[in-house]
Amino acid sequence: MPEHLAKLERAIADLRDRVEALRTTHATYPDDAAGTAEAALAELGFAERLLRDCGERLATLVNSGASRRTDDERVLLRAVFNELSIPVVLLDHEGFIRRINAIGAERLGSTPGYLTGKPFSIFVDLRGRAAMRSWQAAVLQGGEPASFDSRLARRGWAEDVHLTMTRLDVPTEPNPLVLVAMSPPLRTSEDDGPAPLEAAVEDQVVVLAARRLDVLTRMTRLLLRSAGPGGEGAPLALDDAAALLADSYADWVIVDVCDLPDDPRRARRAVVAGPADEPHGKLVRSLDPMASEVPSQVLASGQSVLYQLIEDEALLGLDPDGVPALSALSARSLLSVPLRGSRGVRGALTLIRRSNRGSFRLADLGLIEEIGEHIGLALPPRPTT
Repeated sequence: MPEHLAKLERAIADLRDRVEALRTTHATYPDDAAGTAEAALAELGFAERLLRDCGERLATLVNSGASRRTDDERVLLRAVFNELSIPVVLLDHEGFIRRINAIGAERLGSTPGYLTGKPFSIFVDLRGRAAMRSWQAAVLQGGEPASFDSRLARRGWAEDVHLTMTRLDVPTEPNPLVLVAMSPPLRTSEDDGPAPLEAAVEDQVVVLAARRLDVLTRMTRLLLRSAGPGGEGAPLALDDAAALLADSYADWVIVDVCDLPDDPRRARRAVVAGPADEPHGKLVRSLDPMASEVPSQVLASGQSVLYQLIEDEALLGLDPDGVPALSALSARSLLSVPLRGSRGVRGALTLIRRSNRGSFRLADLGLIEEIGEHIGLALPPRPTT
């Protein structure tokens, strides 16, 4: 084995030992997080230089035409990248994940195979995406590394993180790449954000199935009370239905109803239910449902939509200053279903989960579609002019 490869392996092993020592120190002495974070940043700088050296050696080998040796070097460098004890991600010039090492995939809550090809931005909390994209563009254009605090939105958990971005120019690539290293934040964020949920509970299939059954049972009772004996019960209170879903199944519940006699194709925002202490409820109520992609798409097509991970922050509309409403709500996942009555679509039911809980799944979509149909049938007749 060439001497420089032996040195590389020794450097990786030493780096792994030092990072493990830092991790143990942080767990043992959490009050000394600032000092530990500064040391971790120094190790990130070392890892960056190490990876840059690997890239330069690989480029030299590619240009030299030593094909057999190049293949061996590539295999080794891939192994080195994957076994790094620091979470690192390699992005293409458009921000899609080209390669991610094992600990980086674990940090994002998935596997390298699943994450490859996904835009890295969808794993960043909505409120931090714009800044992250701006830093990425600056690194690509200017070539200077950038370090900044951000927040990851993993499944069922929101985590503060410090990101270090470095531009990599590889001769075999038509466009520069971006290397992203993840480390603990330099300081604790003053923005408390949504409190994390218990991930172990969120991931239990039996618990989730029981929760869906409970929601359906409670909603059925509410609908039966509105029907009453002989169908003469009080009209369905949409506030109660939305509050039920917001209490047990989502963070935000929005009900839009098409009952305007002058224009039956338009909808009004009838109900918005969310956390009692959340200041953004007024913003959501003020948005025109027909001026945003969701729910206008659902109202027009009569088809449900599911966004397990939100990529477009403008789906629900913008506030007067142009800030996406979903960013203000710290949204992570969204679904919207039609309220279908006996004479077609009567409205749309939209549910939003924030970054502190798991994404909506297909089973959730099926449940809410059924609930949406029941609510649509229980709506009072459309008023006439």
